[in-house]
Amino acid sequence: MVNVFITCLAACLLHILPSAPTSISWCYHKASCSDLVWPIIAEKDCNGTQQSPIDIVTTNVQANTTLTPFTFTGYNQDATLTEITNTGTTIQVTLDHKKMHVEGGGLPGLFASTQFHFHWGNGSTTPGSEHRVNGKQYPMELHIVSKAEHNGSLPNDSILAAFGFFIEASNDTGKPESWKILTSNLTEIASAGDKTRVSDKLTMDDLLSGVDRTKYYRYLGSLTTPNCDEGVIWTIFKDPIKVSQDLIDLFTTTVYINKTSNSPLMTNTFRGVQPINGRIVMSQIAGTKITGLLMPTSANKTSAIIMPTSANKTTASIKPTSANKTTAIIKPTSANKTTAIIMPTSANKTTASIKPTSANKTTAIIKPTSANKTTAIIMPTSANKTTASIKPTSANKTTASIKPTPATKTTAIIKPTSATKTTGLKPKLGLKTTRILKPASTATTLSQAYIFPLSVVMLYVVLSL
Repeated sequence: MVNVFITCLAACLLHILPSAPTSISWCYHKASCSDLVWPIIAEKDCNGTQQSPIDIVTTNVQANTTLTPFTFTGYNQDATLTEITNTGTTIQVTLDHKKMHVEGGGLPGLFASTQFHFHWGNGSTTPGSEHRVNGKQYPMELHIVSKAEHNGSLPNDSILAAFGFFIEASNDTGKPESWKILTSNLTEIASAGDKTRVSDKLTMDDLLSGVDRTKYYRYLGSLTTPNCDEGVIWTIFKDPIKVSQDLIDLFTTTVYINKTSNSPLMTNTFRGVQPINGRIVMSQIAGTKITGLLMPTSANKTSAIIMPTSANKTTASIKPTSANKTTAIIKPTSANKTTAIIMPTSANKTTASIKPTSANKTTAIIKPTSANKTTAIIMPTSANKTTASIKPTSANKTTASIKPTPATKTTAIIKPTSATKTTGLKPKLGLKTTRILKPASTATTLSQAYIFPLSVVMLYVVLSL
């Protein structure tokens, strides 16, 4: 529904092609024609309520499941970047729109990619991306402009889609190779109006390497230069393109804004961020996150790093699978507390590797320290049932490979198979904790398996003497 609204609104707001000539004399470098006065000199749209660029505050981003992956056609083809031009306000590359298309990603139809251009600051001293994320401004930004196609044609009133890519500086030199090839053309277009052909071997995919194009932000905005026409569907990709600083610097040291001998270099070619005015920025996932620390203060309390994602669910070394379930690394603070990595799989079930630290505590591979104590790796498989390595042969009796070390002490791998034979953990209902249960009957202890018969034999031998 949100996408339908955006599409309809974009169609109503947009009137002209972004590369269409404008009669307004605007610039970046002088106060009399900079972006600060565009709302005056281009009053029709530059003072609108849905202007671009914006600062994307990630905590306000809302989830939209219709923002599916894009299909980029022709972006991997040679000879699709045809010409590079110094416009006097930017460096622009013309694309073969008959071969290059974008669809999907919640866009209303097929869009033909017509050109891309750049916005930058002043080398390493001033960043120059137009959009920002949580106030962060990148060194450069690349915009691909695409136009809705109708029956193979591009009407002037077609909806526009703009794709923004942040460019981040790396410590390499002359990398990546694709950007080294592209920037090598800058010396040939040093003055405004200059243009030249682009290498036939350079593709759009080459320039966008390293960007996951399935992760992006979406909002409805405008062109970022006069006439600032609104109704543009903006897609801002989250991953930046990594380009070495020396290649970024070429934009601020090579090209000029006009042909005069004293022409200033082309620097700070970006518009400042505009008010959001209640607009919604969307992405595949919502941006709000809450983090907290839960510390135990008494028995039966757990300690964990918690990241709640919805009501009654917590994550933090935690992976809940239903309401009121918690997975945590638990640190006991006194007797009758266990330490375990817990992964609940359904209501009233607990799985843990337990490490006791004092009496009445059970542990994973067990070494009992007194009578009626057992150790086991306990894995419950249903409500109020625990399973370990023991196979009982009749009710209330357990059989195991036992090697008692002193009298009345046993070590075994135990696997109870019914509710009347539990050794280890018994989960509580609702919000679950782990604790130690004593055997329900002496008949369930391992000593009955071999120790008692051995005692009878020894008594018989003594009496015989």
